[in-house]
Amino acid sequence: MTLPRLGTIRTHEPTHKLLTRVQAGTARILSATVRHERGRWFVAFQVEVKRDIQRVARPGAAAGVDLGVKTLAVMADSHGEIRTVPNPRHLDAALKRLRRASRVVSRRRGPDRRTGQKPSRRWEKANAARNRVHHRVANLRAYALHKLTTAVAAEYGTVVVEDLNVAGMLRNRHLARHIADAGFGEIRRQLTYKTRRDGCRIVAADRWFPSSKTCSGCGAVKAKLPLHVRTYQCDVCGLVLDRDENAARNLAALAAAATGTGVAGDQDAPRVSKPRGADHKTRTTRRSRKAGAGRAGGAPLPHQRQTETRDRTHAEALTLW
Repeated sequence: MTLPRLGTIRTHEPTHKLLTRVQAGTARILSATVRHERGRWFVAFQVEVKRDIQRVARPGAAAGVDLGVKTLAVMADSHGEIRTVPNPRHLDAALKRLRRASRVVSRRRGPDRRTGQKPSRRWEKANAARNRVHHRVANLRAYALHKLTTAVAAEYGTVVVEDLNVAGMLRNRHLARHIADAGFGEIRRQLTYKTRRDGCRIVAADRWFPSSKTCSGCGAVKAKLPLHVRTYQCDVCGLVLDRDENAARNLAALAAAATGTGVAGDQDAPRVSKPRGADHKTRTTRRSRKAGAGRAGGAPLPHQRQTETRDRTHAEALTLW
C-alpha cells in the first residue's frame, strides 16, 4: 500500500482482492483514511465497486427479529419457523481478567493532568495489557454481530426489527452493562445497510408497538407484562408460549399484513384504532420553567395537569411503519 507522504507500507491483511478488482477495472479507489484504533493502525479505502445485486435465498419470506438480553435474537419467519440465537456475553466472560488488569493499572503511577505528571513505563505497560482485553471483547462482539446480520440479510426478503430506545434502556443500572454488551444499536445499523445492499427491504416497527404484550394468536393486548415474566399466557384464547417467540411472531406479522400471509397477519378479529396519544407518549410531560399562560413560573393549574395514559387492554391493528 502506497500513501502520500508516508510511502509504501506493508499491511497485515492481504490486499490482492482489491488489487485484482482495480486491475480489472471493476473498482476505483476514491480516498483512504488512516486512523489509530484499538492499539493498531488501520487504513480504510473508499472504493467505488461494480457489483451485481445478489438475490436472497428466500425472497418471499419475511422474518421478525426480537432482540433481548437473555437471548440475543429470536427470529420468526412468515412460515412459522422459529430460530434462536444465544447471547455470547463476551464481556461477562472477560470480566475476571479485566478486573485483574484494572487492579494492576491502579497500582502504577499514572498520568495526572492537574500536576502535569507523566505516566511511568510500568503504567503504560499495564494499561496496554488492559486495553488488549477490551479490544478482544470488541472484536469478538463485532464478529458475532456481523455473522448474525449477514445471515439474516442474505436469507429473508423482508426483515422487521424494533425501533428500540437504546439510550433510554442504558439508564437502567441493573441491565445497562448487558444491553451495551449485546449491541442492539449496532445490529439495527448493520441490518439497515446490508438489506439495502442485498436488495431486500427492512421494516422498523413503531417504538410503542406492544410486540411482547400482544397475543400472536388472537391479537389481544395485555395490560401489564413485567420483564421477569418469561412466558406469555393469553387470557382470551389461552395461548402459552415464550414471550420472545411471541414478540418475534408479532413482528413478522407486520410485514405480512400487507400481503395477508404470515403468523398473525390473517386474523378475523375487528381492527380497532389506537387510543389518542398512545403512540407518542405514555407519561406526564414536564412543563417548561418559563412563564406561560398558567401560573407564575409555568406551573400548570390543577385542571391543566396531564394524567398518565393507561395501558391498552383491547386488540389493536398491526400496521406497517
